[in-house]
Amino acid sequence: MTDWDERYRTGDTPWEKGGSAPPLLELLERAGVECFGAGPVLVPGCGLGHDVRALAERGVTVVGLDLSELAIERARAFQVAGGESYEPGDFLDPAWRVGRSFTAVWEHTCFCAIDPKRRGCYAAGAAGLLGEGGMLTGVFFLTPHDPGEERPGPPFGTTVEELDSWFSPWFERVEGWVPQRAYPGRKGREWVGLFRKRAQAGVAGMAGSR
Repeated sequence: MTDWDERYRTGDTPWEKGGSAPPLLELLERAGVECFGAGPVLVPGCGLGHDVRALAERGVTVVGLDLSELAIERARAFQVAGGESYEPGDFLDPAWRVGRSFTAVWEHTCFCAIDPKRRGCYAAGAAGLLGEGGMLTGVFFLTPHDPGEERPGPPFGTTVEELDSWFSPWFERVEGWVPQRAYPGRKGREWVGLFRKRAQAGVAGMAGSR
């Protein structure tokens, strides 16, 4: 199991780019904050909170969550952008999800960091946190490594077909595209997806999260 606090402590954080994800900014320009609903919005695996603050400064109430208490401590040290808050916790832990509700989830670095065997838990967990019409939006890492340089993750790659397979029991895909804006070295390797929670999917989402 990855010791995320240790990686932050030693600076072994290649995912930390010092700013919010370019595909998130592209999404906001393309669809506006309306695609996140009235809030609150959850950002699992938020790291130092750059994406959290990008949403908060646009008036969104947003919660940043991370397994690393050190990452959360550092996120809280940034100047407040708006209605954001941070807390340490495990998005995949059913106990953490009890009594919580969000209008959207913004995914950036959580899905690619977890063991691919737990992706079904991710999909069910997201569904359990969202009401009917709630949005699971995110940028997903398709090809984290160059051809011939594949190595064990994280990050773990995925495909659009796999994402559809994991999310379709609870969500319908509204839109998806390869973003034009990306961190250096990531252009063409990511995919933005917008998934809306289906009607009558709540019971299945909670059952699948156990």
